Amino acid sequence: MAVTPGFINMLSWAPDDLLKDGRSMGDIVQGVTLEVFGEGGSAGPLNADMKARYAANNDGEGPAWTTLMEFLNHLEQNGISTNVASFIGAATIRVHELKGEDRPPTPDELGRMKALVRQEMKNGAMGIGSSLIYAPGTYASTDELVELSKVAAEYDGMYISHMRSEGDRLLEALEELITISHEAGIRAQVYHLKAGGASNWHKMDQVIDRINEVRAAGMPITADMYTYIAGATGLDAHMPTWVQEGDFADWRNNLLDPDIRARVLAEMRTPGDDWENLGYAAGPEGVMVVGFRQDSLRYLIGKRLSEIAEERGTTPEDVAIDLVIADSTRVSTVYFLMSEENVKKQIALPWVSFDSDAGSMAPEGENLNNNPHPRAYGNFARLLAKYVRDEKVIPFQEAIRKLTSLPADNLRLPRRGRLQVGNYADIAIFDPDAIQDHATFEKPHQLSTGMSHVLVNGVQVLDSGQHTGAMPGRAVVRGEQ
Repeated sequence: MAVTPGFINMLSWAPDDLLKDGRSMGDIVQGVTLEVFGEGGSAGPLNADMKARYAANNDGEGPAWTTLMEFLNHLEQNGISTNVASFIGAATIRVHELKGEDRPPTPDELGRMKALVRQEMKNGAMGIGSSLIYAPGTYASTDELVELSKVAAEYDGMYISHMRSEGDRLLEALEELITISHEAGIRAQVYHLKAGGASNWHKMDQVIDRINEVRAAGMPITADMYTYIAGATGLDAHMPTWVQEGDFADWRNNLLDPDIRARVLAEMRTPGDDWENLGYAAGPEGVMVVGFRQDSLRYLIGKRLSEIAEERGTTPEDVAIDLVIADSTRVSTVYFLMSEENVKKQIALPWVSFDSDAGSMAPEGENLNNNPHPRAYGNFARLLAKYVRDEKVIPFQEAIRKLTSLPADNLRLPRRGRLQVGNYADIAIFDPDAIQDHATFEKPHQLSTGMSHVLVNGVQVLDSGQHTGAMPGRAVVRGEQ
């Protein structure tokens, strides 16, 4: 058996899952003991309008928290098996003061935004997280992000970003992240590093060279990644962000306007001058729909836009718009964008840690209604099985470092990520020859196997591969002692 520190998931979308089921089955059976939230959006801080919208989307039940740290404490009090931490969502801060408007903040609004960041940083947030291809995050200027990051830097926080482009303007987007890091005096990390779209795969070498260059000059730039050639998001990433200004109802109403629809269709068929068109980069055959709210649409799960368009006798772009309107959601979608060669190249980088960029759920009940990306069940086991044991891309010990002490150090968590006296006992015990992922894009609801025992804060949560029902997870704050 290997006895290692518990793994750190640098980007988890499990908050809603944990509110319903604190076991975190998908992650815990892979050895994950800390889930980190906050890519662009975060559970707080909330104002009255944001709370009202939350209630409207949750059968009238409003949130029991206002600040981000109150949310993490709420999870802890409800009972969770994994530890949780979070960045402050830059888009959440923006919505707090500007709603969904596409405009720069006034000086007074920016002052209030910085005050919100300061309060959350004082309470222990990890830093600022941005997501710059999605509305309303995309509306933020570099200067706005610098100003928010300056506040986070006062507390030794990090700026972490889904950059403004991961494809056609990948190199320019990286320069923006480097600029923010330099001007704000803040450590920075690239969320789920990738070069999206076959025409951009060659840029990964340039990205690696550039990050190595600035790191050699003393800039603390790092990255994280998931271990698949496809990403997952929604059909909003196939439509220009201007049509999404406001809330979802505004977006849907815009799409119902024939003139606006015609303009959107035209832009969906181009790379996008000032927005990241993932549908164009993947092509209609590379876009799989995997999640709907409406039962009547779930027969489409697992189909590509090209297939649906052929069945309906229309265009893939029209299908995308029709599905958003019919489901009244962004529609969960998988985009096949990356190359296997680049995945292996990134895994080998010493400054890259790992994330699932997914929720953490059990393969049961309502969860079976939609298909998540298989990374929700297999990201970390896949690293150890496919890329370490079978393909020997990196040594086992290096993989463990990149799953544990590297992200713990980046997050400024001195008592996690290592097995040593005085640290929190987050521990994974498993046979490296037995660890295995099973989830696929066609059949994602399959737990990984091979993890024998997992302890969180010294309490056994997994025993001989079986969940014990224990809920010892805590809200983790930056620099905790």
